[in-house]
Amino acid sequence: MRLKNKRAIITAAASGMGRAGVELFLREGATVVAVDVNEDGLKALVSEMHGKGFDLQTVQADLSKPEEMRSSIHAAASLLGGVDLLWAHAGIPGPAGVEGLDLEEYDLAMRLNVTSATLAAGEAIGYMRKAGGGSIVFTSSISGLMGSMMSPVYSAAKFAVVGLAKSLCQRFAPDNVRVNVVCPGLADTPMKLGFTGRSGDPKEAEANQSKILAAVPMGRLVRADEVAQAALWLSSDDASFVTGVALPVDGGFTAR
Repeated sequence: MRLKNKRAIITAAASGMGRAGVELFLREGATVVAVDVNEDGLKALVSEMHGKGFDLQTVQADLSKPEEMRSSIHAAASLLGGVDLLWAHAGIPGPAGVEGLDLEEYDLAMRLNVTSATLAAGEAIGYMRKAGGGSIVFTSSISGLMGSMMSPVYSAAKFAVVGLAKSLCQRFAPDNVRVNVVCPGLADTPMKLGFTGRSGDPKEAEANQSKILAAVPMGRLVRADEVAQAALWLSSDDASFVTGVALPVDGGFTAR
């Protein structure tokens, strides 16, 4: 088991990629605390994991609120008895454009995509230093590697996440803490329509998805479990000399 005896926090863990990560990390031997705003989703996840023979603890928190983001890391660390691994996965698509930009929507997107990751790392690093090392994984996107005409605010935020990791990997290297980024392509998760179908028109969503898939050499959406596998590898000792990397999980989209 690649994460045996590791203590892990996964944020935005009640659905999609985060939920896939919870199950995978548990299967690989980690003790996991799942953090999410969706209390019902967390309860359902706990029930499902118990049904599969795993114990799971949770912290309910609104990660768009800085003090709740900070306190969730400390609450999780208390439950775990320390922190070895953090997958800071929280994020939202944000506004579709910048024309007539709603600053409240913009601020929310920045808080969830950038501020939450920054605060999570800042609060977790002390526990990792005490443990003698650790791993931080952020979730960015292919939109953090290539500009997205459909999601300019999201793209700006996810570029910031990549820059954050490339800075922190150097800052935290003396502490034996690695910092990496997983960059999914368009994923078959509940958030997908937030990118392809913001107007609510199913035809628009279908057309946008078709445009994206036409540029994916492997010709399909990424699955949540495939992103979780990438986060697992970056978190594990198998990647012991890997830090500062933004790893695309995109079927070749960014290879164009």
